Amino acid sequence: MRCGELLIRSYDSHIDRARVEDLERRCEVGPTQRVFLFTDTLGDPICRIRNSPMYIMLVAELDNELVGVIRGTIKLVTLHNLTKVGYALGLRVAPLHRRRGIGLRLVLKLEEWFIGNDVDYSYMATEKDNEASVSLFMKLGYVNFRTPAILVNPVSHRMYHSSSTVAIKKLMAEEAEVVYRRFMSSMEFFPDDIDSILRCRLNLGTWVAYPRGESWDYSNGQFPSSWAMLSVWNSGELFKLRLEKAPISCFIYTKSSRLMAKLAPSCFKPPDMPDFFHPFGFFFVYGLHREGPASGKLMRTLCKFVHNLAIKSSEDCKVIVTEVGGGDRVKLHIPHWKLLSCPADLWCIKSLKNEEGTQNVNDLIKAPPRTLFVDPREV
Repeated sequence: MRCGELLIRSYDSHIDRARVEDLERRCEVGPTQRVFLFTDTLGDPICRIRNSPMYIMLVAELDNELVGVIRGTIKLVTLHNLTKVGYALGLRVAPLHRRRGIGLRLVLKLEEWFIGNDVDYSYMATEKDNEASVSLFMKLGYVNFRTPAILVNPVSHRMYHSSSTVAIKKLMAEEAEVVYRRFMSSMEFFPDDIDSILRCRLNLGTWVAYPRGESWDYSNGQFPSSWAMLSVWNSGELFKLRLEKAPISCFIYTKSSRLMAKLAPSCFKPPDMPDFFHPFGFFFVYGLHREGPASGKLMRTLCKFVHNLAIKSSEDCKVIVTEVGGGDRVKLHIPHWKLLSCPADLWCIKSLKNEEGTQNVNDLIKAPPRTLFVDPREV
C-alpha cells in the first residue's frame, strides 16, 4: 500500500531485523511521572507474538528508511459469546516522522488484515497517559473498554517460608484445562485455545493451593472448601526487561541493600532489591482464580510459591508480573511494588463489522466489568 512515497508491507527478517531494533530504541520514551520497564527483544522483533495462533508484523518505509512498525494477532475469545478478536500492539513511529499519518496508516493496514480474516473486534492496550496513542485510536473509532492493573513484584534473594497449613499441587496440563474451562471460560477474553497455552514450552505449570487435610479431586467434581489457582509463563525466555527513569535513591538502595545483606546478621537484613539496571528476565502469572472464604490467603501463599520458584529455577528472573481487571479483588492479595506497577492500564476496543457489532461494544462498556483473562502470549 502506497501513500506518496510511503510503503507499508509485511516484516522481512532478512532485511528488517536490525532496522526494527534501531527504530524501537529511538522510540523508547516512557511515562514522565514514574519509572518505566523497557523491553529487549534479543534480536527477534517477532518474539512477543510468535506463540499466538495467527500473527503479522507490518513495517512502514519512506524513501527506503524504516519509519514505523506495528504487530497484530488474531484469536478466539469469550466476550458476549465466542468471538474472533484482533489485538494491535507494538505501534512505533520514528520520532522525526511523527504527525504525518504514518501511525494511522499502519493501524488501518492492520485492520485490513483483521477484516480479511473475519475478525469481529480489534482491541489495543496502552498507558493511560500516552496521549498520542490514545488520541490516534480514538480518532479511528476505538472506545475505552477496560482499565486493568499491571502488578510487578521484585524477586529477592531470600526464600519465603512455606505454610504448614496449606497444600500446593501442580496440575497436569489436561487437568488445568478442565478446571480453567469450568471456572473461567465465561470471563472476558478467555482464549478458546487455552490448551495450546498450557502445553506451550514457555508455560512452567499450573498450581493450586488449598487447606492441608482437604482433598482435590477434579475428576469427580469435588473441590476443597477454599482454593486458589494460577499459572506461570516464562516470558524472560522470549525477551528481557530493563528499568529506566529510576530515581537515584533506587540505585543507592540497590547497592546498599546488597552490602548490608553481606555484612548484617540475617535477622537484621533489609529487604534487598535486584539489579534492575541491566536486562533481566521475568515470570508472568496468569489465569488467577480463587474460590471460598480463605482463598485470599491461599492466593498470597501461591504468590510466595512463585517467588521461590523464580529463585530456584531462574538466575535471570528479577520480577514477577501479572495483569488483572481493575475491579478484580484478587489484586488485593497479590504482592507488588507501587513504584514498578501500573494501577490503571488502558484497553480500547472497536467493532470491525456492522452496527450490531457497535451496539455489542456499547453493551460491553456499560456492563459491570467481569474478571479479565490476560493472555501470556501477548504480554
